[in-house]
Amino acid sequence: MLKIYNSIAREKQEFIPISPGKVKIYVCGMTVYDYCHLGHARVLVVFDMVVRWFRANGFEVIYVRNITDIDDKIINRAQENNESIGALTARFIQAMDEDAAALGVVPPSHEPRATNYVNHMVAMIDMLVKKNLAYPASNGDVYYAVHNFPGYGKLSGKSLNDLRAGERVEIDSSKKDPLDFVLWKSAKAGEPFWESPWGNGRPGWHIECSAMSEQLLGIHFDIHGGGQDLQFPHHENEIAQSEGAHDHVFVNYWMHNGFVRVDNEKMSKSLGNFFTVREILKLYQPEVVRFFILRAHYRSPLNYSDQHLKDTKLALDRLYIALKDAGPVVIQTIDWSNHHAQKFKAAMEDDFNTPDAIAVLFELASEINKTRSEDRAALLKALGELLGLLQQNPVDYLQNALAVDNATSLTQDQIESLIQQRIEARKTGRYAEADEIRKNLQQQGIILEDGAQGTTWRRV
Repeated sequence: MLKIYNSIAREKQEFIPISPGKVKIYVCGMTVYDYCHLGHARVLVVFDMVVRWFRANGFEVIYVRNITDIDDKIINRAQENNESIGALTARFIQAMDEDAAALGVVPPSHEPRATNYVNHMVAMIDMLVKKNLAYPASNGDVYYAVHNFPGYGKLSGKSLNDLRAGERVEIDSSKKDPLDFVLWKSAKAGEPFWESPWGNGRPGWHIECSAMSEQLLGIHFDIHGGGQDLQFPHHENEIAQSEGAHDHVFVNYWMHNGFVRVDNEKMSKSLGNFFTVREILKLYQPEVVRFFILRAHYRSPLNYSDQHLKDTKLALDRLYIALKDAGPVVIQTIDWSNHHAQKFKAAMEDDFNTPDAIAVLFELASEINKTRSEDRAALLKALGELLGLLQQNPVDYLQNALAVDNATSLTQDQIESLIQQRIEARKTGRYAEADEIRKNLQQQGIILEDGAQGTTWRRV
């Protein structure tokens, strides 16, 4: 049985769906004011992996990943760029979709935009006000009263007393409690606004996800996911809003992927170690980046460095080389009684342990290298598909120019011309010349492999 580490329970728990054979998943998506960075890529790939596994096991999956298209950062960036908010968000939504597609991420079932659900947010805020869980303040904002919700802190493990001990009391604040958070922001000059019972304004960030998940998945669903940085306060506040409004358990399983670090330091713009997906994909094939993300357990820190990406490229090469050497492979239905398939499944059922699942792929590759077994190669490709890996033509992958930073500038035609010159040299006994061609190609990142079918090549 599948076990998931449930953040709210702080332990692995057997997954029992609310409705047999169905699973509803909500994941906090992007705030679209800039290009996606590696942290966003991890969220995209991790929960794509989760959805793929559920579907492979016969579940009907409704997967919702929202888009925040109204936010202080969006408003500020649009003003800085002297462009409309609509133009800014449309541009970065398109960029996000392109990045996700490059990484092999299947589109979610629903991708709601916050601006399309403002009326639902207003309705939920109104419910909270009527239940004395929220209040209009003198500054025109509406705040959630955290002290009126008894369960506040159960996801993060933070008590109100501990939070207040570390909170600076705001001077002249309209809040009743410094910990209260905003549900509705009163309109400011030059900013977009919507009508509400409390005056013109726009929603706070936290209420967006509560309203959108309710509309698309109902008041109670199976899994809520996102980055570890969202556990507090965002997801904690979602629980307070949704459970406060409906007096009902909001989510059964909370999943949080770990932080991304760069050379063992936290990734941040201030440290100058901030990488967008687009920057990384100029150096590495998209599948290498996806493989890099999945080689680490989703809850573990992910440490980005050039060396780690190079190592990942070489590791993925090994799998593709095994597939290439086995010849044409047709994916077959997986025989789950097979020893390797059972090990793969056991790893995935243990809180989506992709490192152990990938280890099985390398076991299969080792056997293929010894036996050239077509059945083993078919199983390797089929198991890889469940992770969104190993679906390219092996020769196309191995000859791709975007390998590592020392990739040759030689074109495919130039390489094959040199290989033909080497073949002719060997035929006429000019072995030193043939060896020199091989050596020169190797220095430019091209490895030649002589076999029964002739000479093939790949980039390293």
